[in-house]
Amino acid sequence: MVTLRDSTELQAVTGRAEVARERLRLLYDAGLRIGTTLDVLRTADELAQVPIPRFADFVTVDLADAVLHGEEPALTATDMRRAAVCGIQDDHPLSEQGRLFDYLPSTPQARGYGSGRSQLVSDLPTATGWRVQDPERAKAIIDHGIHSLISAPIQARGVVLGMANFWRAHPHEPFDEEDLSLAEELVARAAISIDNARRYTREHALAVTLQRSLLPQAMPEQNALDIAFRYLPAQSGVGGDWFDVIPLPGTRVALAVGDVVGHGLHAAATMGRLRTAVHNFSALDLPPDELLSHLDDLVGRIDQNETAESAAGVVGATCLYGIYDPVTRHYVMARAGHLAPALVRPDGTVTFPDVPAGPPLGLGGMPFQTAELCLAEGTQLVLYTDGLIEDRRRDLDVGMEILRATLTGHSGRPPEETCQDVLDSLLPDRPKDDVALLVARTRVLPRDRVADWDVPADPAAVSGMRDTVSRKLETWGLSEFGFTMELILSELITNAIRYSAGPIHVRLIRDRTLICEVADGSSTSPHLRYAATTDEGGRGLFLVSQMAERWGTRYTPQGKVIWAEQAIR
Repeated sequence: MVTLRDSTELQAVTGRAEVARERLRLLYDAGLRIGTTLDVLRTADELAQVPIPRFADFVTVDLADAVLHGEEPALTATDMRRAAVCGIQDDHPLSEQGRLFDYLPSTPQARGYGSGRSQLVSDLPTATGWRVQDPERAKAIIDHGIHSLISAPIQARGVVLGMANFWRAHPHEPFDEEDLSLAEELVARAAISIDNARRYTREHALAVTLQRSLLPQAMPEQNALDIAFRYLPAQSGVGGDWFDVIPLPGTRVALAVGDVVGHGLHAAATMGRLRTAVHNFSALDLPPDELLSHLDDLVGRIDQNETAESAAGVVGATCLYGIYDPVTRHYVMARAGHLAPALVRPDGTVTFPDVPAGPPLGLGGMPFQTAELCLAEGTQLVLYTDGLIEDRRRDLDVGMEILRATLTGHSGRPPEETCQDVLDSLLPDRPKDDVALLVARTRVLPRDRVADWDVPADPAAVSGMRDTVSRKLETWGLSEFGFTMELILSELITNAIRYSAGPIHVRLIRDRTLICEVADGSSTSPHLRYAATTDEGGRGLFLVSQMAERWGTRYTPQGKVIWAEQAIR
């Protein structure tokens, strides 16, 4: 028996099978190569590259401009920006990447965007609607040999994000209906990735905005330190790194830097809560170890109140808090699981002081300890978060040595240059983790701007102190503040003599404001109250609060200090 087969029909069947396999391979490659990142432009470029040259000669991707910023697209094909261009040749007449389009209603792009259905233009030279957008460029496209177009909407969750345009040129055949279905399938696979990237862009932008709004926008006015700072968000999103500079009474300044484990809105919001808490606790003028203890309790309460989904994002917060006094040149600091600062001394040597390392915030149960240093004028304090020196490509010790080498021998450069040099040495590329860097160069308040006296515990000594302070104000050229300062000092010294124990000490400081301090050995703080008409006392602090710009109390190991400030105009 003999079997006869039509070779022409067999070749046709074989050709169709090969075309089907090629299309499956194309869709398979699209699944692997499109959506490798959460970057909208990168995803659009991947969509443009995959079909070339197997399906199209040129591909352009136009996205609603709002999509590139993570926002919802408009309802019409206006404000469309070319996100990607790719082709078999670089010298083509298609519009360049970045161009903004307002597609006219007669164009395939506008019709597809508005209807959500793909548009097939098999013969571009004879079609007229697409020419209206740019007649001169349309002529150049035809002269280049491009003869066929498929414009497919990029849809996700029922919303059109943009249009993918597939172009064919001679000698290839024009697009047909089967090509239209393949183009739709390609675009459908990319649409989810583009929408995911858009939503990530929106979340990242919100987190960055929140993070930057919660961080200091400018440094406060103070004379104790020259300050420079940097904050760099991570490549994968913002985190919980933060820093702060807080002026304190008596010309002192507090420096804080911290890190909340995790990334995204939750970490940024938690960082804001911790920074606000540090501000509130520093207003009480607490020493660094006590402040960290209060912060530790707060983080523990936050952890307990968090829902199960987000509780893990708070545990592991770290903080370094220190106070610098330009009168005594003392810097007192404590840390909770944070890296020790670097000190650049005036001779150019770099050290990492041995600060007792307490546990991270939120663990509880362990007290924090302080370290006290006496710093020469011009010493640079370099505070940072772990994102600056830790990296998957190097050990922590290596990062610390790079930091030491960068800082060594450059004590005279301004803090701004120090910041930039450190970032250039340790972070040549965009960081994987967010980074906070704070550089502070110390100043010393001249001795001729500080005056102090020991006061006997005798009411008769008050009048003598008034005269002494008046003469000092005259030498400073501030005699017009004499009456007010005499009144404030009389009340504060009289209270110290009447209610406290131990030695009494008076200090006068001339800085941005005129500051008087009365120290005694008692740990009992006075309270402002309204005295009744029949009360013989109780009006002293009320007068002080009315005459002074600010006043308050801080505690010392020897007792307390009551201070009052007057603005120098």
